[in-house]
Amino acid sequence: MSTGYADRWITCAPDAILIRGYYFPWGTKRIPYGSIRSIRRVNMGALTGRGRIWGTSNPRYWASLDPCRPRKRTALILDVGGRVRPFLTPDDPAAVEAAIREHVHLGPATTGGGRGPVV
Repeated sequence: MSTGYADRWITCAPDAILIRGYYFPWGTKRIPYGSIRSIRRVNMGALTGRGRIWGTSNPRYWASLDPCRPRKRTALILDVGGRVRPFLTPDDPAAVEAAIREHVHLGPATTGGGRGPVV
């Protein structure tokens, strides 16, 4: 598997996805590909992610640190089998989704995206 990705906050490494700025103050979360059950692409609005730089108001989701999130339109939500789902906003959501789908064998990406949750 050769698909990889890296930006300031997210890296798709050979064995896991690394999310910098996930924990306070700057801790990195490592999610092994084997623990990812599904990935969902969502569109963000003012209350559904774009207004949140870090954290959450919804205990089901956790938005990793991304100071550029207000300028982005698309987010990825990972189901990792726990109560809290990571809410990610990579610079290139399609590339991250493709890398995760290749490693996890989830099949092709869906087009578009639904409305995101309140975060």
